[in-house]
Amino acid sequence: MTVLTKQIKLQRDSLEEGGFAGLREHRLVKSPSLFGPSANSDGSWSGIGNFFYLADARFMPHGETRMHSHQEVDVISVMVDGNIAHQGSLGHGKDLQVNDVQVQRAGGEGFSHNEVNPDDEWNRMIQLWVLPEEAGQPASYKVFQPKQGVSTRIYGGFDEEDAFPSHTQINVELLQKGEDLEFDGEFIAYITRGSGVANDELIVDGDMISGEDLSFTALDDAQLIIIQNVI
Repeated sequence: MTVLTKQIKLQRDSLEEGGFAGLREHRLVKSPSLFGPSANSDGSWSGIGNFFYLADARFMPHGETRMHSHQEVDVISVMVDGNIAHQGSLGHGKDLQVNDVQVQRAGGEGFSHNEVNPDDEWNRMIQLWVLPEEAGQPASYKVFQPKQGVSTRIYGGFDEEDAFPSHTQINVELLQKGEDLEFDGEFIAYITRGSGVANDELIVDGDMISGEDLSFTALDDAQLIIIQNVI
């Protein structure tokens, strides 16, 4: 997708909710290069850089994705509400709680996983897919625990401490009411909790925006995912 200078917005609930196995989801980002030329006929977006897929998923009580495999893709899971019991060939037995972020790199060897809601209540998890810049890398796994008021890079960059180096960078921000943040350059941002003002426009949970340079002020405690392609 070519990100325009003028900010544009996509509302999650304007898209049809689908799903599979034990979950329901809205697919807000689907790249036509991987999902076919009609992928965005429903109003979804095509992504930015190597970021090509985003689903906002609700797991039924004790629902699960069922065991399945991936290869040559980086799978990122951001917890919004509830918990996940993670099963699979990477990080088996790791439990994810609210705000935790799980990154699984399939690489050339691939991985299998099943994400399970262990609770009697619905939960919510955002899943993003990114293509690695270099094929054939070993499979790897990492969990991040973002902190309130601290910018957390969970994917991309090329500093020595960065996990999963890439020009496509993803940050998860946890903001308290009244906190501000700024990002330079073109971006896609998805607000998954709370509300705020982004470049003078009100956005609420379930709004995705894109534009050039981001200035955001939280009106409530908020969770925000920001994706950029930094050349």
